[in-house]
Amino acid sequence: MRSSRSLGEIVRANVFTRFNAIIGVLWLIMLFVAPFQDSLFGYVIIANTGIGIIQEWRAKKTLDSLAVIGEARPTVRRDGVAAEVSTSEIVLGDLIETGPGDKIVVDGTCAEADGLEIDESLLTGEADPVVKHPGDKVMSGSFVVAGGGAFIATKVGREAYAAQLAEEASRFTLVHSELRTGISTILKYVTWMMIPTAIGLVISQLVVKQHGFKDSIARTVGGIVPMVPEGLVLLTSVAFAIGVIRLGRKQCLVQELPAIEGLARIDTVCLDKTGTLTEGGMDVTELRPLQGADESYIRKVLGALGESDPRPNASLQAVIAAYPDSEEWRCTESLPFSSARKYSGASFSEGNGESSTWLLGAPDVLLPAKDPALAETERLNESGLRVLLLARASKDLDDPEVKTGARPTALVVLEQRLRPDAADTLRYFAEQNVKAKVISGDNAVSVGAVAGKLGLTGSVVDARHLPDEREEMAKSLDKGTVFGRVTPQQKREMVGALQSRGHTVAMTGDGVNDVLALKDADIGVSMGSGSEATRAVAQIVLLNNSFSTLPSVVAEGRRVIGNITRVATLFLVKTVYSVLLAILVVCWQVEYPFLPRHLTLLSTLTIGVPAFFLALAPNTERAQPHFVRRVMRYSIPGGVIAGLATFVTYLLARHYYTGEGSLDAETSAATLTLFLISMWVLAIIARPYTWWRVCLVAAMGGAFLLVLVVPGLQHFFALKLVGTTMPWMAVGISAVAAAVLEFLWKWVDRRFPA
Repeated sequence: MRSSRSLGEIVRANVFTRFNAIIGVLWLIMLFVAPFQDSLFGYVIIANTGIGIIQEWRAKKTLDSLAVIGEARPTVRRDGVAAEVSTSEIVLGDLIETGPGDKIVVDGTCAEADGLEIDESLLTGEADPVVKHPGDKVMSGSFVVAGGGAFIATKVGREAYAAQLAEEASRFTLVHSELRTGISTILKYVTWMMIPTAIGLVISQLVVKQHGFKDSIARTVGGIVPMVPEGLVLLTSVAFAIGVIRLGRKQCLVQELPAIEGLARIDTVCLDKTGTLTEGGMDVTELRPLQGADESYIRKVLGALGESDPRPNASLQAVIAAYPDSEEWRCTESLPFSSARKYSGASFSEGNGESSTWLLGAPDVLLPAKDPALAETERLNESGLRVLLLARASKDLDDPEVKTGARPTALVVLEQRLRPDAADTLRYFAEQNVKAKVISGDNAVSVGAVAGKLGLTGSVVDARHLPDEREEMAKSLDKGTVFGRVTPQQKREMVGALQSRGHTVAMTGDGVNDVLALKDADIGVSMGSGSEATRAVAQIVLLNNSFSTLPSVVAEGRRVIGNITRVATLFLVKTVYSVLLAILVVCWQVEYPFLPRHLTLLSTLTIGVPAFFLALAPNTERAQPHFVRRVMRYSIPGGVIAGLATFVTYLLARHYYTGEGSLDAETSAATLTLFLISMWVLAIIARPYTWWRVCLVAAMGGAFLLVLVVPGLQHFFALKLVGTTMPWMAVGISAVAAAVLEFLWKWVDRRFPA
């Protein structure tokens, strides 16, 4: 399975674009009809494309290295020896062992089954787990929810049922991103505007060719090239790629790039308690016999129960550590733990020849509502402790009503270890107005106590009393903060209910019971130590198991969204004024005021170089929706003012200058006006100012001044201000345009708030 595009795909995606084709054709034309200076824009595109390829290649290497760390390594039994191998090394006929939380990585036929239950809902939509027996088919893409077993691989690689889907889900991709979609929408509109405008410009310039055919062609190309926002897609890709690299250094695997953007947009985060707020391990702190049961006998029962499960969960691992197995007891039948059942069980042949059946699980599930043992359980839960009930069953394990009539024998009290970084992370989300909802399969009171220790306040709800109707469930979810006794299917329904009320939902988890909710959430976040199935469906995997990494992902998303919104405005102001200038030139039947070299200089100093730094700068602004609307409400007025002011200066210069060299003088005056207004747009976009932003704007102004005063650069860029009257008039027009721009943008902010 690949985590990213191949080098060939990266090169093709960056080189063979619609706008690169347009620019490439115009560049070839300019190489034949104009001086080298007028073809500089082509070399800029080559450099930009190269930067995009290099950054995406760096991101690919980061993704690939992290994917190796987080890759599922199934246990394969060959010649009687079990060993972990990578998924790509599995061959036909391999016997693959499975246990709770394992993802079925290839298609096969069940060979061994010990209470094996597989969830195929991600493939078939069927919510209930399917019990598997030897000879049954198992499909890749499903996962084990209870029990264990082994299956023989019958289809591997691309032939496996879900291999293609899994590969697509893990690729380096920018699809399903509001930024990417918004930019595509903008580029579509740009294309519609550009084609008729460019045709009109070509015709008008060839008709007005008073200064020669080649000069008319050069000015035509000079009018078309700036219409193309060629660097916008590049900077978006680079910003995402650098985000991947930065997060990779923090051991955060971003399996789908839009997750960086998506997590920055969430307003609700659903947290599983175990493995997210608490560490995976637990400790048995107390054993409380009930109804006069013998404690030494109970210890033997617990030891035998621990030995009966080949893949114990965290609770049972704590029991195993506290109570070693009694070798006198032999397990005759077992019922693996299931998140839906919330208990496990086993039948034993004891050393004295007697047999017994035992259940271990949630007291409020195994006991009737008014059992006196529940009151003691409630008191323990209020302290944040987890409590398991050991009960002796009077029915066989395969009886659907096995828990009915079970006699409570002991309470096993477990202490959960809180994650040291959980409180700070929850505080961060609260400060960012992101609501946290704790959704757990454990007892609601116990989960509420744990959440309270971490500073999370709010009402505690037992999910068994939640309404089934989605709208009513959504209302309950809005009011509550902590939800206990939630089934895996309920977790999925709760995510859907929150989304139905317009919430953008992130879900974190590490257990097999979280898979369905992770898959349906807008953003799924899994711990690196989580089950294989959760890592497979999550968009973000925290390989270091650190919940505190999430704020870094949010910050990276905000940086990308905020900065791309800024630089997109720069690019599209240029597109708007270029289209408007072309229309005005066609209507007035005059020469286009600029050569390609002039607009290459302007684009580099007012857009290209500043945009690169602004796109990668820190940015903590809250992510806002409606990307296209936010960008266009500034770009259209900015571009219209820049285009009108520049054309007014150009017309005045045409009347002021006469004789030989007049066109160059007119062009220089128009260039000065357009540069000054573009610099004012840059100065507005760069706000709020920091020392480096002020230096950036000043450096771009200084570079343009250098071109105006150094004779060699004047000649190279064909820029020379003639006299003093017209240059100062250009400055005056620019100042008026800047004032109008300030007023108009403030009015837009009030009239059309984002």
